[in-house]
Amino acid sequence: MAKKNDAAKSATTLASWLATRIDRSIGWSRLPTAFGIAVLIGLRNALRADNLFDTGRAPGGSPPPENTDYRNARTVDGTYNNLEHPLMGSVGSRFGRNAPLAQTFPEPPEQLLDPNPRLISRRLLTRDEFIPATTLNVLAAAWIQFEVHDWFSHNTVETKPWSVPLDGSDPWPQRPMQIRRTAPDPCPDASGPPTFVTQDTHWWDGSQVYGGTREVAEALRSGSGGTLRMDGQGLPPADVEALASTSETAANFWVGLAVLHSLFMREHNAICEHLAACHPEMSDQELYDKARLVNTALMAKIHTIDWTPAIIGHPTTVFAMHTNWSGILGERLNNLFQRQPHNALLRGIPGSPTSLHNVPYSLTEEFVAVYRMHPLIPDRFVLRSASDDSVLAEHELPDLAVQYVRARFSETPLENIIYSFGRAHPGALTLHNFPRHLQRLERPDGSILDLAAIDVLRVRERGVPRYNEFRRMLRLRPVSSFGELTDDPVVAKELAAIYGDDVERVDLMIGLYAEPKPKGFGFSDTAFRIFVLMASRRLESDRFFTSDFRPEIYTPEGLAWVRNNSMRSVLLRHFPSLAAALDGVTNPFAPWTPTWAGRSTE
Repeated sequence: MAKKNDAAKSATTLASWLATRIDRSIGWSRLPTAFGIAVLIGLRNALRADNLFDTGRAPGGSPPPENTDYRNARTVDGTYNNLEHPLMGSVGSRFGRNAPLAQTFPEPPEQLLDPNPRLISRRLLTRDEFIPATTLNVLAAAWIQFEVHDWFSHNTVETKPWSVPLDGSDPWPQRPMQIRRTAPDPCPDASGPPTFVTQDTHWWDGSQVYGGTREVAEALRSGSGGTLRMDGQGLPPADVEALASTSETAANFWVGLAVLHSLFMREHNAICEHLAACHPEMSDQELYDKARLVNTALMAKIHTIDWTPAIIGHPTTVFAMHTNWSGILGERLNNLFQRQPHNALLRGIPGSPTSLHNVPYSLTEEFVAVYRMHPLIPDRFVLRSASDDSVLAEHELPDLAVQYVRARFSETPLENIIYSFGRAHPGALTLHNFPRHLQRLERPDGSILDLAAIDVLRVRERGVPRYNEFRRMLRLRPVSSFGELTDDPVVAKELAAIYGDDVERVDLMIGLYAEPKPKGFGFSDTAFRIFVLMASRRLESDRFFTSDFRPEIYTPEGLAWVRNNSMRSVLLRHFPSLAAALDGVTNPFAPWTPTWAGRSTE
């Protein structure tokens, strides 16, 4: 047996080496789909072997007492997802790394501000003219922020903020610009690079809908039939909103997030109603727990087979994402092989054995860094009628911020807001396309932020390598010049002016926005490498998507709900009047059909 295992490892290593060579010489995206898939599998195996690093568990903290309820349901704090290591992935766990730990020490303080983040914001990121992502809709932009609020968050501290110097032409009202620092690990290891902890669980568990603290989670419960409380606008009641108002997620809340929160609270309650009809013996707690499992798995499925193929629409990646969820056989044929051992390649990751690939599970700082996608957000929104496409209102982004969500919901029926988002384009993930309103974001507490400058500084502050070093650690060829980095000679000159002709100083986020993208891609191939690794890992490491994705845990009806639904069916269940707009649209995150064909589609 040992010899067989050694032989399998050697074969995997050889395949990974060959895939890396083919990718560097030809590029996976230039290959026919079957060969491209084989190369991506080899690259994923190489990334698993070489780009998963454990930062350890901070001292202190203990799991809750053993309780059999934890075996069949997700916990608020993420404990007991892994039964052998109950604290793995729970609230307060450190972010892991995809870069070797020796490469994650932040640069000296003076280099962390070089080039000046505010200068980069003004000269490289400012949206002079809106550049649309024509293959996506604004619902796709709202979706990724909705999911990010489930996946990760860092706290910040007010003490010793970063002081960013400003030049004389900068209209910023405070001099110098003050940017809060990321909160350090409360129990750091003095001998290693700085570590940071998450304020959410690392698991894909729907915490943005169900609450990240026990207090909020309990306040959301109706106490009857497992359902969640919703007010007349389809939003969490005001008392729940007040409980959550101090969180960073609440401060970033806007109409786009509110739409998706409302949609999946409705979906939870619909699941509860269905399960209660099938299992009248279930208690309120059992219905809640089962519905959360089902709703969360459905959100993960939507992200895998709907959102991701929309934003990386290359034929190879579309096939790969469907294979990740349903395997090569697909969902229909899966039923014929239910009694056979579950092979993830043939039948998809859900239901396969849990696998950590020898590294404790966590999301990583590099994963956080590549998901900085603020350019997706437009500055201006046109709200239209879902019945005839007529314009109902026009708003700038600040008019849709947290303090105006209820006003917008009162003025415009939710189905019209959803239709308007489905009908409109988000921004492209490129330079010179950062939302102007987010470069001068006025928070409810009166503070003013430049999110573009903050995005640049956060990546540096947390020890994520700069662009070329990031490519090296992923075994990609570094760029040797600004002309090689971008296919736009004007942008190449702008980059050279900012970075002093030193391509090694280019920030990761700037490089990701500047590099040419593969066919059908909304984000860069460099960022995609982290996605290749972590998209599968988030599913493979979670027992509720793997070993416990089974009828005994979800109920047969719960698994059928996940199997038979998608973003389209969720939208149409709660807003059937959107059927005309979705008619002929293959992906709900692609632009929808105007409901009055006589009107312009601009």
